[in-house]
Amino acid sequence: MALRPSREIQLSMPVWDAATRLFHWLLAAAVVVAYGSAWGGMPAMHRASGLFIVVLLLFRVAWGFVGSDTARFTQFLDSPLTALRLLVARTPDTQVGHTPACGWMTVIILGLLAAMASSGLVANPAVHALASEMLLGALALHLLAILAYAVVKRHDLVRPMITGRKRLPAATPAPRMANPLLALVVLIAAGAVTWIVVALL
Repeated sequence: MALRPSREIQLSMPVWDAATRLFHWLLAAAVVVAYGSAWGGMPAMHRASGLFIVVLLLFRVAWGFVGSDTARFTQFLDSPLTALRLLVARTPDTQVGHTPACGWMTVIILGLLAAMASSGLVANPAVHALASEMLLGALALHLLAILAYAVVKRHDLVRPMITGRKRLPAATPAPRMANPLLALVVLIAAGAVTWIVVALL
């Protein structure tokens, strides 16, 4: 949700709930372990990290519909043309959650992770390898975009994902934050679904 630039005093306000932030960093760690264990020839660890990624993905998809405002897909997905226009614009950082460009990158990364994890579960080496290579490219682009935002646009995208807070114009409506207990229920459900799917394969 893009906001108009404001000359008002800026205040620190919550923009990312703990569940979304924890998902983000746990997923990053799980992906590192998955690639490292694959390259290091550790199949048991590779499978465990892959299953953990599946649980996280199921959680994030559900959280994208029932979670906090900034976690919902309907709040950060805009038209590709709007995403491109805002990507190159040199405007103050008044974005509450994901920018449209970051939103599309989030969906792309989640889709590639889903393709990689599901192909690993059903033992489809060709699709698994292709998805893994494409994911590396998407992650590299993601990191370059974060660096470009910091250097060129002077937007700090990392700190809010750590602290959950961001300085925004005082008139900015604070996003609604979902109940943490709901996040726990969704996570448990994601784990149960993963367990059932693995048991049936």
